[in-house]
Amino acid sequence: MHHHKWRFILSALIIPVALYVIFVVSPYGQAVWIAMTDWGGYSASWNFVGLDNFARVLRDPDFLRALGHNVIMLVVCPVLIILLGLFLATMITFGGSGRSGNRAVTGVRGAGFYRIVYFFPSVLSIAVIAVMWQAVFEPRNGLLNGFLSAVGLGWLRQIWLGDPRTSLASVIAVMVWVSAGFYVVLFTAAMASIPTEIIEAALIDGANRWATFWRIVLPLVWSPVQTAIIFLIIGALDGFAVVQILTNGGPDNSSTVMALYMYDTAFKSSNFGYASAIGVTLLVITLVLTTVTLRLTRREV
Repeated sequence: MHHHKWRFILSALIIPVALYVIFVVSPYGQAVWIAMTDWGGYSASWNFVGLDNFARVLRDPDFLRALGHNVIMLVVCPVLIILLGLFLATMITFGGSGRSGNRAVTGVRGAGFYRIVYFFPSVLSIAVIAVMWQAVFEPRNGLLNGFLSAVGLGWLRQIWLGDPRTSLASVIAVMVWVSAGFYVVLFTAAMASIPTEIIEAALIDGANRWATFWRIVLPLVWSPVQTAIIFLIIGALDGFAVVQILTNGGPDNSSTVMALYMYDTAFKSSNFGYASAIGVTLLVITLVLTTVTLRLTRREV
């Protein structure tokens, strides 16, 4: 009977495991191999160069500049998105004042409507979002500059996507706008599972809203927060689609990121070997940061 059980398990797993190896593990292995060649991508000839491409990555000023932009996104995006998500989720779930001034824990009025509005950007295609924000940032007739002029702040008008001083900040603003709503809904769902009696007891004992959030709410929703941190780190190390459509890395490479530099190296410079080395380096950076983050954010039970 024991023999039949293992035979059933193996027969059930062999196909999905084989598909995973072929379509997921195999491409990673091929990328590592290509990264050690000078293959141009469009010919059958190539030369083995060993680790030369990886050594070149470490001293490539264009790659290091792109890495610096990803580091800025890595610091800013997760912090802003998680803080904004936690604040809005807390207001939606526990922000109400209760009836007749009592201590009952309630959400704000229209909480369901707010969740829909916040989540709406997450259902749109990233291409649609980027094109829409191009119109918002348009320097002459764009919504942002028009709003600034309408409220008497015309001196703040900028060529947002065309100025090296503001292009990266504009991209980061779009990334925060796109992602925050999803995490508002995620954190709201986690907070909804907290028994309201716990929150009410803390308020009755004299704890203020901040202490209640810090001491009770945040520890109880820490697992979703940790998951959000990991996903946002991975997203901040990518940023390819938003950057390519909004600025294409410009002006003067002021907003280029590692993924876009890898794409340009492969398809514009026809250097797939070096592009693969950039991709493998990006993979290693992502794995290292993810592992470190999991250890640093782990909470003892």
